[in-house]
Amino acid sequence: MKTYCFKAILQNTGWLENTAITVNDAGLISDISPFDPLKTPSDVMGYALPGFQNAHSHAFQYAMAGLAERHENVAERDDFWGWRESMYQLALTIDPDQMEAIASMLYAEMARHGYTHVAEFHYLHHDKKGQPYANLAEMGSRLIAAAKKVGIGITLVPIFYQKGGFGKEPNNRQRRFISPDIDAYLKLLDASKEACKYYKHANIGIGIHSLRGVEPSAVAEIAKSGPQDIPFHIHVSEQVKEVRDALQYLGKRPVEWLLDNVDLNQRFHLVHATHLTDAEITGIAKSKANVVLCPSTEGNLGDGIFQLRKYQDQGGSWCIGTDSHIGLNPLEELRLLDYGQRLTSHKRNTYFSPKEGDSGSYALKMATLAGRRAMGDFTTGFFAPGKALNANVLDSTAPLLASSSLHNLSSTLVYTADTCMQTGTIAHGKTIIRAGHYEKKEAIANAFSSVIKELNNR
Repeated sequence: MKTYCFKAILQNTGWLENTAITVNDAGLISDISPFDPLKTPSDVMGYALPGFQNAHSHAFQYAMAGLAERHENVAERDDFWGWRESMYQLALTIDPDQMEAIASMLYAEMARHGYTHVAEFHYLHHDKKGQPYANLAEMGSRLIAAAKKVGIGITLVPIFYQKGGFGKEPNNRQRRFISPDIDAYLKLLDASKEACKYYKHANIGIGIHSLRGVEPSAVAEIAKSGPQDIPFHIHVSEQVKEVRDALQYLGKRPVEWLLDNVDLNQRFHLVHATHLTDAEITGIAKSKANVVLCPSTEGNLGDGIFQLRKYQDQGGSWCIGTDSHIGLNPLEELRLLDYGQRLTSHKRNTYFSPKEGDSGSYALKMATLAGRRAMGDFTTGFFAPGKALNANVLDSTAPLLASSSLHNLSSTLVYTADTCMQTGTIAHGKTIIRAGHYEKKEAIANAFSSVIKELNNR
């Protein structure tokens, strides 16, 4: 048994001051109780938020973060589709050992910023020639090994990627991604599920790259006949061109087609969903499906801005992810999401919720609970007996935080906290980030550095 003492912890109902959380040897909470502040333990920690959920990650893309910002040739495309060509070049060069090293570095950095679980939207399946590995889940196994090394949870989402666009065969640059048919994808899914057994904090999800990446009839079939008790992730309506191409090929917009052909519910997670009509916004909200928003990546790629307030007004739920990892701080993702709405609406109450009373509390609750659902976890309590202790700890002595009342603390954290205030991360009852540093830092960083030298891309 181990007991952690916090200046305060955030529960669904608000902040609890001077609170101790005891965990058993499995990292599960056995008791939550107050302690006497006049007898404060010497090892009391700061303010504890529930660990953040990173609901959308392409781990290998961390190796190219910041490298698509040179525009020396003005004739080159400077939009998402131009960026995608750079991503393909990286994807064609990475071997399994390199994947594990990149993912280990990334997941350690995620943990340093307060993430305790990641949904890995994984489509780099095959060898460099496009042939399956002897172990179909070789690359996925390396991602799981990376998460285990760092200590965070992982939901491995092996992606069905079949086409090169609506009605188009895949191109050669996509050869490492491709499952030619449903049977091939289900074999990959089974192998990936088996790989998850080697780490107790790993689980599986279904993933469709997009309606342009998989024949729509196959999407409908997998949604209907595939496993029904695991999360289902899909990119959708990220780009204007994607919407135009869907209209031409399907006669419907992507989300419009999904609403008409798939029984969407809480286990579905629609990534980006940037370009929607009012009817599509209403349809997603009514279905109880979740939207996964990646503000730093969506801004970096020039995707556009999701109509968040309209969606929230109809009870829509959302969570956050870091996607290409151009940014890794969940608090910054929440700020970027909010500020994009304010800049386009000229209003300041994006995260308005009469129940919560302040924007910070609303944002933290949505990112936590909807984020957990993206991992297949429908737990509604932030910290609860019988559940794993996953926490992001912030410095209660930082001037702005130390001088804030609990009434104002959530919004002070969301809108002002930076990485200097994020001092610790606890995952599954174990402290994996202490004073801003992670275990095995030197070994993980050295391995990553060696891989970057091998790739020679930075």
